[in-house]
Amino acid sequence: MTTAARIGDVIVRSFGSAADRKLLPEGRSLGPMPWVVAIMMFLAVLATAAGIGLSNAAGGLRSDLAGRATVQIVEADPVRRAAAAKAASAALRSMPGIDGVRRVTDAEIAALLEPWLGAGSIDADLPVPVLIDLDFAPADEAAVLARIEAVLARVAPGARIDRHAAWLAPLSGLLGALTLLAGVIVALAAAATAATVVLTARGALDAHRQTIATLHLLGETDGRIAGLFQRRIGLDALFGGIAGAAAAIVTLLAIGARIAAVGAAALAAGSIGWGGWLLLAGLPVAGGVLAMTAARLTILRALERLP
Repeated sequence: MTTAARIGDVIVRSFGSAADRKLLPEGRSLGPMPWVVAIMMFLAVLATAAGIGLSNAAGGLRSDLAGRATVQIVEADPVRRAAAAKAASAALRSMPGIDGVRRVTDAEIAALLEPWLGAGSIDADLPVPVLIDLDFAPADEAAVLARIEAVLARVAPGARIDRHAAWLAPLSGLLGALTLLAGVIVALAAAATAATVVLTARGALDAHRQTIATLHLLGETDGRIAGLFQRRIGLDALFGGIAGAAAAIVTLLAIGARIAAVGAAALAAGSIGWGGWLLLAGLPVAGGVLAMTAARLTILRALERLP
């Protein structure tokens, strides 16, 4: 039998026949397990979406800032400052590995300083540093930065290099930590779901001891009996998982609509994409498989201990 055939056989046996369903009716809306699973799935979907969004945002941030730096030329004498800026710009443009050199204009610098110094407070006597933006290949960033420092030490000894990625390194670390936290929440939700399934399986086994004894007398094997409980608990878990995932997806869509209305580009950069939506849609199925596996292992182990 091929692997696909084995999987199909397991699925068919998991749902069981009409006669099997009469032995252990589901009653999905009556027991607490589907609703516990729904709550866990709701949290797991939200945490997974948050983790995907944060990971995408961190990746986009690193991609945008990689290979970018700013050279600051700080000099009190405006004549010497202008000469150093001109020499540095010319030397940087002639360097291999530099894709772009752009001097930030005085108007742009004034606009940056205006919130702190006030409008019209910048004049010729204020020693405002010269800023030169650089774009270079991020693959050999360390080597390029070393060459830039060597060139600046020769033509503009007082210049300083600020890597854009270094400015937001704490933010990138925070996004990474929050992504890890989202993964931990998903793992805890899965563990809580498995624990709920184990308790439900044990309770169902105790409630149907007479039925199990009768089935044993009729020649049923432990594997066949475990399959009955596996089908029941798996369907209950799938019902709860779909309900919880649907509620979470509706919540995510509502949040996305609010973000689109606000027009926040930084938040929009953390979108989860089609791959993320497919992953979220597959979580209820994964939860059902987890529940069926936990139920089967629990029931088989319990049946082995029965006299």
